[in-house]
Amino acid sequence: MVPEPTVKQQRLLDYLQREMARSGRTPSLRQIAADLGVSHGAVSQMIRTLEERGLIRRDGHYGRRLHLLHTASTVVRDARWTTVPVVGRIAAGLPLYAQHEWDGSLVVDADLFRGQNLFALRVCGDSMAGAAILDGDLAICEPRQYAENGEIVVALIRQEEATVKRFYRRSDRIELRPENPAYLPVTYGFDEVLVQGKVVGVVRGPEGGR
Repeated sequence: MVPEPTVKQQRLLDYLQREMARSGRTPSLRQIAADLGVSHGAVSQMIRTLEERGLIRRDGHYGRRLHLLHTASTVVRDARWTTVPVVGRIAAGLPLYAQHEWDGSLVVDADLFRGQNLFALRVCGDSMAGAAILDGDLAICEPRQYAENGEIVVALIRQEEATVKRFYRRSDRIELRPENPAYLPVTYGFDEVLVQGKVVGVVRGPEGGR
């Protein structure tokens, strides 16, 4: 069982949730210290403690990027914000093997990202660049097992590969169409494609902002 954070630790968690939802990035230690009115060293110590308690995860031992792990003690309290699990990576280009491991969580504005049981997937590749879905972005998705023509979906191909593409149902096949002239549409049999969700928005990733 994950220990409950202290008042100061919870204040830091709430701050990180708000800032990461607003900007899509982890604030610097200097910014956190200034905004919370505490010392740089105090912030570093609290982050190490929260990491040890399993409430956050850092990319690498000294990585700046933080992931807020979805636990009961870090549930967003403001109704405007909602916590979305990051469940793996998808390809916008060549499909990757579907990955169902949990990769932390993301806090988003519920007024901007509407839907029930939303999930997020990190995009690899540039085949959807024409739809402003870039390499490294987080695609926010609403669970769906159907799609209308022209919708951007997450599709599971042959039960093992996941990709994000624009969906078209033809008379005898499914067409998954990229939004980049460097890639060609690919068609599949009806039994080869399972729609997993509809993309309802994007949170820009650090790679996508380059």
